[in-house]
Amino acid sequence: MKQLDHQHWMKIALNEANQAALQNEVPVGAVLVFNNQEVSRGHNMPLQSHDPTAHAEIIVLRKAAIALENYRLPGLSLYVTLEPCLMCAGAIMNSRLSNVYFGAADSKTGVAGSVMNAFENTQLNHHCVIEGGILAQECATVLKDFFKIKRIAKV
Repeated sequence: MKQLDHQHWMKIALNEANQAALQNEVPVGAVLVFNNQEVSRGHNMPLQSHDPTAHAEIIVLRKAAIALENYRLPGLSLYVTLEPCLMCAGAIMNSRLSNVYFGAADSKTGVAGSVMNAFENTQLNHHCVIEGGILAQECATVLKDFFKIKRIAKV
């Protein structure tokens, strides 16, 4: 896949992140792709759905599984604006995604290389290609701006 395609899909994920911010959710967005075609897209929704598992990655996995009528999603690529957490990494592995591309690293909860790398654990039975840093600055800026506004509002 060309770098230009990575940027295209990450921009769609960024649009989803911006939708999350408009809904007062932490701005993380995601899109699932198969053969360069969108399968599903979504963004963080734990506040509005009252669901701690409603991360962007989980939302798009659920939508894709329903659309494809299969909980296994081999051959699909996930684009997400923030490095996945441990919960999302487990869901990604269980769904058998082939590729995960993320934007910003997460030094507090990221498990694709920041805090640890769950995807490199050889004891686990599924592994996928992981690549971070796609439009990293843009993805990080959306998050930084969101939390900056939150801090100002509390003053």
